[in-house]
Amino acid sequence: MNGQSSPNAQLSLRDEPGNVIVHRGFRITTKKLPILKAEPIERMTSTLGIAPPEMIFGDNLASIEHLATGWSIDFTAFHALRRVDKTGSSMLQVAHSKEWQSTREKKHEGITEVVKPFDWSYSTDYKGTEQPIPPYLEPSDTPIPLELLKRPDPIIFFDEVMLYEDEMADNGITALSCKVRVMHARLLLLCRFFMRLDGVMLRIRDTRVFVEFETGEVIREYTAREDSYDAVRQKLAMKGRDVPAQLRDPNGLVDLLPIVDKSLERVVLK
Repeated sequence: MNGQSSPNAQLSLRDEPGNVIVHRGFRITTKKLPILKAEPIERMTSTLGIAPPEMIFGDNLASIEHLATGWSIDFTAFHALRRVDKTGSSMLQVAHSKEWQSTREKKHEGITEVVKPFDWSYSTDYKGTEQPIPPYLEPSDTPIPLELLKRPDPIIFFDEVMLYEDEMADNGITALSCKVRVMHARLLLLCRFFMRLDGVMLRIRDTRVFVEFETGEVIREYTAREDSYDAVRQKLAMKGRDVPAQLRDPNGLVDLLPIVDKSLERVVLK
């Protein structure tokens, strides 16, 4: 189960003040605080074994909790970064990667011994952190019912939470964020990782969590997409789009990138 951890780490974040709505047996929580300061960044670096992104929102949170069963799924920067490759085997090579590494070692002076080669794009396949108590999401063939989400239902709660962002030494952008919208009958949470490494590739990894309140059905869908930078530029040019502007917009890019990985999971909470 992707991202499971001890309950205490998540409860400490969820118990702090944030935006909360309790609706039809579920508690939805978001929290948005400033970028971490030097001391917590150093602790995170030591724990993770890698230098964190330039902008790390380590106290931010998006969470869905089912009150009757205690089932929950949380999205945090720390657990997302735990899924980043730390062996260096997935590192994307560009001209400035060594320069980037040296600047990070200077920035975190005194703890450079834990800064080792790793995937400096901070690519993560993070799908959220389930609490390590049953019931659990299990593999499924049931897709998210998109037709229900296309209905013009009033939105009773919406928020967007940034977890981390980095410009990769001016070589592009890498970011992880969450959006959650709650309607009367259902909710959808989207956690999106977006990476554009100029001249090399683009990558989008989406985790969607769908909840149907009436039945207690929860579906998690993970989709990973990527393509080369030149291939995407060519697709945009052929469509007559503003290429520089579109390369900064994952919403306009997502349908242009081929799917390289996909999974579905489901649980019914009663």
